[in-house]
Amino acid sequence: MGHSKTEKAKTHKRIVNIASKRFREEGLAGIGIADLMKEAGLTVGGFYKHFNSRDDLVGEALNTAFGTWKRQMNAAASGGPPLSYANLIDDYLSEAHRDTPGTGCAFSALAGEIARSGKRTRALATEQVRNDIHLIAGLLRGSNGKAKGATRLQAILVFSALLGAMVLARAVSDAALSREILKSVAVLLKEQH
Repeated sequence: MGHSKTEKAKTHKRIVNIASKRFREEGLAGIGIADLMKEAGLTVGGFYKHFNSRDDLVGEALNTAFGTWKRQMNAAASGGPPLSYANLIDDYLSEAHRDTPGTGCAFSALAGEIARSGKRTRALATEQVRNDIHLIAGLLRGSNGKAKGATRLQAILVFSALLGAMVLARAVSDAALSREILKSVAVLLKEQH
């Protein structure tokens, strides 16, 4: 019986990971349960052995996608590479991030859809926005000693600029303009810091 629970947990995690990536690539409504389950090597009927509803899957998939910066901070605290304000900006506003939405920030890939989602999904997103603003504020405080209120205002501006730049860079069809958006916002954010 333990083996069965272990296998079920592995399968559940595989479904969530696939959904997390595919939702960021194609949107919350862009891929159906049948296609997700097929990609996981399972039948549609197996979906309800793991989730009560599509909303449950969306919530778990978003939770998996959220928290990249927190994981990087935790890794740094455990001896991994440090996460600095400049590194956060450069990594986020990179062409690599722009070109791989399936493994990137869920907000820049899905913010418009999250805004039209149910209460549970929006509550998860709200908590993550709070966490991300807090993390950015900590990075800002760590290097310049600004007062708490000013740092929070700056963190909100930085977070908004990061998301907006990535959304625009992905939206335009001109590769040079896309790069210019990413580089310009990165320069401005680092100059203001």
